[in-house]
This record gives sequence, C-alpha cells and structure tokens, in this order.
Amino acid sequence: MSGDPATALRPFLATDAARCAAIFRTSVATLTEDDYDDDQRRAWAAAADDVATFGARLAKSLTLVATISGEPVGFGALKGADIIDMLYVDPKFARRGIGALLIDALTRLAAGRGAKTLTSEVSDTAREIFEQQGFVAQRRNLIQLDGEWLANTTMVKPLAALDSTRPPASKLH
Repeated sequence: MSGDPATALRPFLATDAARCAAIFRTSVATLTEDDYDDDQRRAWAAAADDVATFGARLAKSLTLVATISGEPVGFGALKGADIIDMLYVDPKFARRGIGALLIDALTRLAAGRGAKTLTSEVSDTAREIFEQQGFVAQRRNLIQLDGEWLANTTMVKPLAALDSTRPPASKLH
C-alpha cells in the first residue's frame, strides 16, 4: 500500500505538536468507538491534553508525519530501534493506506537501526492493520489510564536480516 497518491512522509517538527495532538485525540475519539467505551476513550485521549508534553514525547522518538498537500494527516513514532510507540491517522483520512505507509517506513527505519524485531502495543482497533503488515500477536495486556482499564495486544514483527550477499566492508578493496 502506498497511501494516498499525494501522501508524503517527513520528520516531526516541534511546530507539529498541536496538530499531532489533535490527530491523536480525534483518532481515539472517533476510530476506536467500536472497541472502547466513552470513559476509556476519554482517559486515553487525555494523554494529549498537555500539547507541550505530548510534543516532547514525539520529539524523543523518531517520529514521522504523513502529509497531504503539506498538511499533517497522521504520524508514527519509533521509540529506540525497535518499538512503534504511537501510530495515529486523522479519521478524515483513515483507510487510505496512510497507516500502512507509516508502519512500512518505521519498519525500514528499525531494520536500518539494526533491530531484529519490531514490537508495538496495539489497540484492538489497530490490530488488523498491524497483522496485515506482518505483525503477530504475542500477548494481551491491560493498562490503566486515569482510573480506566484498556486492553491492547503486544505484537511483534521479525525483521529480515541485512543483505548477506554483499561482502563485508573489510573484504572490499
């Protein structure tokens, strides 16, 4: 999946914090309503209420922003070399391949950082897209946010080894 023909990816900028927080809140409020109740979604979305703290969290990770015509429509964050920490798409642009595009890019970055596997704590809503991208469920989890319990699934994707047909650098003359 390549996403919308006009979809581009770029690094997160500090000026994206408010828009990414809005995408996060709207995505949680709208896209997850079949899997989580009102109180659970409220507690989850509250993680973006402090835009500065939310932006700092994104800045600490390798965060990619998906844009259409220059406007952010989604984002994904790679924490360390091997954890997809966040992946959210504006509901107005959902189901257009943007999430898959972000997962693919984060997978390539993780492999480039030497990760052997890529892990994510995936909401029930996002589980299908992660499965489509080669992730396999490992275990169910319960997390508590602001007095509410939410379920998610730890999913893992093995990453291909680097190209072994190329000779090591020491053998190149």
